[in-house]
Amino acid sequence: MVKKIGILTSGGDCGGLNAVVRAATLRAINKYQWKVFGIRDGTLGLLKDPLDVLELTTKHFDGNLMRMGGTFLGTNNKGNASEQKVLKGFKKLELDALIGIGGDGSMKILQKLTQKGGINFVGIPKTIDNDVKDNDLSIGYDTAVDVATNALDMLQPTAASHRRAMILEVMGRDAGHIALNSGIAGGADVILIPEIPYSLKKIADHIDNIRTQGRNHALIVVAEAVKKENGSRATVKFVDGQVRLGGIGSYLGDEIYKLTDAETRVTVLGHVQRGAQPTHRDRLIASAFGVYAVDLIAKEEFNRIVVWKNRGVTDIDLDSIAGQSKTINISDPLIKVAQGLGIYVGEI
Repeated sequence: MVKKIGILTSGGDCGGLNAVVRAATLRAINKYQWKVFGIRDGTLGLLKDPLDVLELTTKHFDGNLMRMGGTFLGTNNKGNASEQKVLKGFKKLELDALIGIGGDGSMKILQKLTQKGGINFVGIPKTIDNDVKDNDLSIGYDTAVDVATNALDMLQPTAASHRRAMILEVMGRDAGHIALNSGIAGGADVILIPEIPYSLKKIADHIDNIRTQGRNHALIVVAEAVKKENGSRATVKFVDGQVRLGGIGSYLGDEIYKLTDAETRVTVLGHVQRGAQPTHRDRLIASAFGVYAVDLIAKEEFNRIVVWKNRGVTDIDLDSIAGQSKTINISDPLIKVAQGLGIYVGEI
């Protein structure tokens, strides 16, 4: 019989994480009278002596916490924790089950750990990239799209005031969901995503055509993993030696200027997509996921991941999706919508 569960957030932060921790805790305590322990900083909390964990109670969840971005438990996306030490920490806690909240990469790591340690596990998908396979919506995605759309709303007036081509570089890793959705909602003229190649000349022609029609500005959205026209990735090397995606916006700005003589400016949206106040949709999905995950544990249905499919919550076998990602297919209905609006989305 289940009496004690743990919960942790893993990977990059996003809007809605506090809401899902809240939902799982309230359901576990109010319905099943279980003890709930929040593990701090992902699996890193299990490496410390004493363990860095927090027994969660209903008192932790006042009205403000679910409205906040980030995760009050902390998280970690380094992926360098010792398996044996993490499993030793799990055993010290004597958990009956664990809820892990993470993206496709985190799910693969947590699945491997829990199976190796014989730990009952249920996963909940969160990622602003919305790239978890067989899942329509992940926690954090709606907030990221909302932030990017708001950015376009604010860039349009200044673009028009100065007769500029404004480029907005958004996150999303190898999936273009944020760029495509925010671009359509925010009235972009060009949307570039990693899944579809593009032509700089066609972008220039499109901007020239906009000018011919009497408009003096343009909005361009580009996902961070879009490659340069020669096929190389745009990356930034940081002082700690890490190489990360970044810089495609500046590359495009320079090339567009060369081809059109249009004055360009680049905005890299960055981590505001992660830390923003969660939207109502992310809070709703997070709440539904948290309750459902606890009910799965109560039924002793493990190695499952909660997903949003067909406008509702269900669950699937974790083995079928762990470590796999969902990108945009060129037959996606939103690609046709963008084309129908006259947006250049690449060479299809």
